[in-house]
Amino acid sequence: MGRRIVNKATAGKLFSWLTAHQESMVRLARETALIESPSADPATQGPVFDRFEAELNSIGFRCRRFPGKTSGGQLLAMPGDPSSHTDRQLLLGHCDTVWPVGTLAKMPVESRDGRLHGPGVYDMKAGLVQAVFALRALRELGLTPSVTPVLFINSDEEIGSGESAWRIQKLAQCVDRAMVMEPSLGPEGRLKTARKGVGRFVITISGKAAHAGLDPDKGISAILELSHVVQTLHALNDPEAGTTVNVGTIDGGVRPNVVAAESRAEVDVRVRTEAIARRMEQAIYAMQPTVAGTQIKVTGHIGRPPLEPTPRNRALWHRAQAAADVLGIEIREGTAGGGSDGNYTSLHTATLDGLGAVGDGAHALIEHVIEDKMPERAALLACLLMGAPISDRDSPPDPNAWAESVAFTPDDSINSEVTSTDRR
Repeated sequence: MGRRIVNKATAGKLFSWLTAHQESMVRLARETALIESPSADPATQGPVFDRFEAELNSIGFRCRRFPGKTSGGQLLAMPGDPSSHTDRQLLLGHCDTVWPVGTLAKMPVESRDGRLHGPGVYDMKAGLVQAVFALRALRELGLTPSVTPVLFINSDEEIGSGESAWRIQKLAQCVDRAMVMEPSLGPEGRLKTARKGVGRFVITISGKAAHAGLDPDKGISAILELSHVVQTLHALNDPEAGTTVNVGTIDGGVRPNVVAAESRAEVDVRVRTEAIARRMEQAIYAMQPTVAGTQIKVTGHIGRPPLEPTPRNRALWHRAQAAADVLGIEIREGTAGGGSDGNYTSLHTATLDGLGAVGDGAHALIEHVIEDKMPERAALLACLLMGAPISDRDSPPDPNAWAESVAFTPDDSINSEVTSTDRR
């Protein structure tokens, strides 16, 4: 594998510097968690972007802000003149949370027994803090990565990255690797080397209404057909292959004494591989009615692809193992059932997920991070940032993708030369 990670002395300096700045890391995580930023309220994203932008400016990074129509937009940060860098690596994260404004009243941000509690600290503001401090440590110690780091933060990840996924994929096409600052897996802190793909489908059944008492034979029950569809869908579950199909909601009909003319189900599908994703889509769209006279309409698809253990992803994981060895820490890997924006980057470049905070309770009232693990994980990231370009790529980075990724969409009226001093 060659000399692709820092030596032990350099790793030790990084770890020592970050350990000495643990209190500052925790303080920034606390400050950003106090800025409530739910995905569903785009206006709340500006202040948290401002806070991270100020930190990035202080270490010499230029920031660009991209507006959103239904989200709070995105932030891209890079050192110096971005046009002078051809080899880039991507740090990826989000600042939106699942918690509505007002959550702080019942879930205060506070440190207890070495853990920082609060909405969004684990998923994933502490991970963003670790990324900022890893970059700060490199700057303070005079270490310049051979592959230029760029940081991208979006504000709609928790609701599917509908506005930002295209830009993330463009960035992934022009970087050597992507490191995702999502929280680690479980309190033991496993890195996420695989994630399931996620699909959403809506099944609508059409039948024929009739009076259930006077003319039941003239009706065609959409609910009866839906009962068959639900069983067909559940039969697609395959625990061995890691495939799950869940009919999460159903509704239909208008009154108990009316044969239902329409019914509807919402379905969640999770798969481990792209090949299974395609087969599942085909199977769902191929469903035929069992009840004569009914019709089945299917919409949806598996929109977030799986993050698979590809050779290039495994190469990046092996680098993380080597970096951990040099640091004298232990890391393990795991598969996550949920998706992240790393699922998108994995389509185009080497990706390693779960490099963020160690803790527990994502989307739960017990959400917290373990404070003394923050320097450790920031040091691991800093070592990875110092690595040479990865040679195990399917193809070289796309030179045109960078210009496309930093361009504003055609109907954006904001000037494309927005700088770090501009405010939306």
